[in-house]
Amino acid sequence: MRWEQLGGEDATAALFGTDAVTRRFDTPEFRGITFHEVRARSILNRVPGASRMPFEWTVNPYRGCSHACVYCFARKTHSYLDLDTGLGFDTQIVVKTNAPELLRRELAAPRWRGEHVAMGTNVDCYQRAEGRYQLMPGILAALRDRANPFSILTKGSLILRDLELLRQAARVTEVSIALSVGFLDGELWRSVEPGTPSPQTRLAVCRTLAENGIPASVLMAPVLPFLSDSPEQLRATVRAIAAAGAGSVTPLVLHLRPGAREWYMAWLAREHPHLVRRYEAMYAGGSYAPTWYQRRITRQVHEFAAEFGCGPAGGFRRAGADGGAAREREPESGGERDRAEPGDTQLTLL
Repeated sequence: MRWEQLGGEDATAALFGTDAVTRRFDTPEFRGITFHEVRARSILNRVPGASRMPFEWTVNPYRGCSHACVYCFARKTHSYLDLDTGLGFDTQIVVKTNAPELLRRELAAPRWRGEHVAMGTNVDCYQRAEGRYQLMPGILAALRDRANPFSILTKGSLILRDLELLRQAARVTEVSIALSVGFLDGELWRSVEPGTPSPQTRLAVCRTLAENGIPASVLMAPVLPFLSDSPEQLRATVRAIAAAGAGSVTPLVLHLRPGAREWYMAWLAREHPHLVRRYEAMYAGGSYAPTWYQRRITRQVHEFAAEFGCGPAGGFRRAGADGGAAREREPESGGERDRAEPGDTQLTLL
């Protein structure tokens, strides 16, 4: 793995040291997964201004994700480590074991101005690895102690383990939590998001957070063309989100960047071969669905949200149609350049 070629403070500085340790645990929850334990050289990652993200700083204690979502936009990032963006992304997990102590030090640096920190925008910080490594309690405590505002996007129910820390932080700073729930279909969930808690479990997490005074929103993502986008499906999903006490719902149509595109299309060819040509036509212009389609989905979701008393975008700022992932500084892939559709066609946290 090319630890020494990853960007840190600049394009040539190393993000990780050379003392990586590889571990495998022969337990049911981790069988088939390899953990690469590293000591990061920095943990506060500045998002390039050109990315149009609604935040400037991120913290990502893990790389790779055992959630194994076939559409995951972050798959391409594994290629910069010479790791596979398909099965390797799902099973080769990089763990920044010193993330809490490093964050505490960086938050205390004179140059730090207490800017908002986003988590879960690359891979899920509450994936299964967090159950073993328990990096998030230290990270949350560091942010709480500095009264530093932050947000978390997750599919993981493990966030409830840290409920008291979240409550403590919310007393001293702005805390925003978003659950990612794109659809309710159980069969589709097991096929496309095999390593995640069920959509119903995630909505229960949303309800628990709200009951404990921590307002949570839902990122309704991704909406999968021809699989979860019928008006009936959208309405049922929004209704369940509203019933879970979500303060807002934000729709985001599937986007297929290099790395994710190949893996998702291979899955589609296996599971829904009759849809391959339709996807090729819909995404012929690039990584994003056509503007007219994005606007249609957004309009329908907002109409259903109004019907059920659940507002549109809540705890996060509006971003443009470029719903890309915040990434750690890495070299350009040299492949297709992601294009953004003109105008604010969707609300997105990612």
